[in-house]
Amino acid sequence: MSQPEARPGPIRDGHGGYREPAWRPSLRLLAGIGAFAGFVALCLWIVDVDLGRLVRGIPRLIDWAGRAWPPDFAEWDALLLRAGETLAIGTLGTLFATVLALPLAVLAAKPLTPSPAVRQPVRAVLDTLRGVDGFVFALLFVAAVGLGPFAGMLGVLLHSAGSIAKLWAEDIEGADKGPIEALSLTGAGRSRMAAFAILPDRLPNLTGTVLYIWEFNVRASTVLGIVGAGGLGQELKSAVDLLLFDRVLAILIVILLLVTAIDRTSAYLRARLA
Repeated sequence: MSQPEARPGPIRDGHGGYREPAWRPSLRLLAGIGAFAGFVALCLWIVDVDLGRLVRGIPRLIDWAGRAWPPDFAEWDALLLRAGETLAIGTLGTLFATVLALPLAVLAAKPLTPSPAVRQPVRAVLDTLRGVDGFVFALLFVAAVGLGPFAGMLGVLLHSAGSIAKLWAEDIEGADKGPIEALSLTGAGRSRMAAFAILPDRLPNLTGTVLYIWEFNVRASTVLGIVGAGGLGQELKSAVDLLLFDRVLAILIVILLLVTAIDRTSAYLRARLA
């Protein structure tokens, strides 16, 4: 039988009393700190962090900020149209992603799909969808289907499907196993177990996940236009390219108002589900 590791006890302090031994970092801890410091130094070198360039660029930013006031809302109808595109991209992308995520989550959750031969390939697909940003998917779809919000919606759909399915699968695995086991003894299939054992218990959590993803997608959709996928990002890129900073400020205000409204709506709905 192995003996427990000896720990240093109290040390006499020379005055008849005892003191605790001074803490000494282990070699493993020191090696970990050194490795992390080296990694940070490598990142700083790769990024080429230059505070001098930042200092020299600040007057330019101040000049742009001065030229941005007052904001230019002259073409407000175009801004409203682009805001509607942004909202539609985020909303439809999330909605269709939720439909696609449901069967993927069932196949990726261990309680509903015990077989690793099925579960692991599905998890690999989810990791792939989550690993590729929606911005990259949108760029690919712009090349495939052309410019416009449809390409942006498809990009949001694929990335979000992976994220929602992954989070749902993890939530299902943390659910109470009793109802699932009871239904499995009756010979129920995955769809029946999901419908009658999982959804009634986990529906608020699953819906809350979708609302969080919806918030994120609307925010992300504001910049998809930079690659030609429509929305406010397209107006923003055009204004920046033309150095129309008063127009840039107007677009940023619209983005802020849109994102704030979505955040408040999502928080309200989550509170009602709680």
